Amino acid sequence: MVPLHDVVGFAIASALLIMIPGPSVLFTISRAMVLGRRAALVNVVGNATGAAVQIVAVAAGLGALVAQSVAAYTVVKWVGAAYIVYLGIQAIRHRRAGEEAVEITRSVTKTSRVYREGFVVGITNPKTIVFLVAVLPQFVARELGAVPAQMLVLGAVFIAIALCFDSLWALGAGAARDWFARSPSRMQRLRAAGGTIMVGLGVSIAAGGRPD
Repeated sequence: MVPLHDVVGFAIASALLIMIPGPSVLFTISRAMVLGRRAALVNVVGNATGAAVQIVAVAAGLGALVAQSVAAYTVVKWVGAAYIVYLGIQAIRHRRAGEEAVEITRSVTKTSRVYREGFVVGITNPKTIVFLVAVLPQFVARELGAVPAQMLVLGAVFIAIALCFDSLWALGAGAARDWFARSPSRMQRLRAAGGTIMVGLGVSIAAGGRPD
């Protein structure tokens, strides 16, 4: 069992990181702007699932390899960046589509697609990888043993906090979108803005260096 003070300390560190808008938050906001509140919440769950895979990798010792290897880190970063840029371009291209063409909640297939998109962004988020590798081990009580299990427990705390904060971002952006939806022209501009945010986000991730 992880000592309570370590859980609290890690929860605070996680909350501070998650509250600072990063790739996951900006992507969630852009998805809400383009596709709506419910789609953004689906994206949040997919993103959290991707982060959970990162946590398992860190607990297994693979996360350190990605964070410390320039080649591995660069591949992960570029895959995530390219995918976000692609989604942004698609949103801009289809900004004039009718509402029925983008209403995700009416199609199981589209819902699963948005979930997969969030998962890819979550699992390739370099900010989360570096945080988990650098911070997570510091809150593990190695003298108690079962280090991987302790990391998984702390990782669950991280996921819970991320789900709460990212859902708030999704709901807020989705509420703003409802106002834009009253005007087709405003809706087109909003979708274009959401796509532009995604393209800019992808470019910034690709251009960013590897933290030490």
